[in-house]
Amino acid sequence: MNNSDSDSPVVALVPAAGRGVRLGENMPKAFVAVGGTPMVRLAVDGLLASGAVDRIIVMVPAELVESAVALLPPSNAVRVVVGGAERTDSVRAGLAAAPDAGYFLVHDAARALTPPALIARVAAELRAGHRAVVPALPVVDTVKSVDRDGVVTGTPDRAALRAIQTPQGFAADLLYAAYETNVHATDDAGLVERLGANVRTIPGDPMAFKITTPLDLMLAETVCNAARRV
Repeated sequence: MNNSDSDSPVVALVPAAGRGVRLGENMPKAFVAVGGTPMVRLAVDGLLASGAVDRIIVMVPAELVESAVALLPPSNAVRVVVGGAERTDSVRAGLAAAPDAGYFLVHDAARALTPPALIARVAAELRAGHRAVVPALPVVDTVKSVDRDGVVTGTPDRAALRAIQTPQGFAADLLYAAYETNVHATDDAGLVERLGANVRTIPGDPMAFKITTPLDLMLAETVCNAARRV
């Protein structure tokens, strides 16, 4: 694997093999349409539009490889590979497909409306020398910790909390090392944190929200419809 430097390729990994049970659709979430276009296509279009990504690897279920190739842009910069049962398995498949990467952006297909400018900012921070970069938004709700019975055990100070978005950016060697471990984390930055690496936050964007529930899908449709009218 190559060490990262300012001229090394930026490779985006798009895990798109998840089933998306909470969305209530009869297909993998990434293939659900928003404004008439599948989420995975919107996510890939945003990555390309950023001008900050050299290649994109999309990880999908084995039975949907041909479908994904057909719906994604016909570009030499976009490659489809077979993902895994879990998100971490899909990311590992993407890592294996890009041994020459200097930097990785791991981007959820479900954050289909992420502005290209945010993607470019993450990549720029990596090229400026930061080894792990994530977009973050302040938490606006009061957050409680609870026990197994649902009884409140504490109220963290929300001023010190952030909601983390994607793309999450990493120096390639750091992400490779993180995925050599078998610990559990809810995002890639969580794996990197376990190695003791510093993770830099930059301001996120409300449009990078994750489409997870039917209500999220309604919001995304509304945003797309409003954009068409402008």
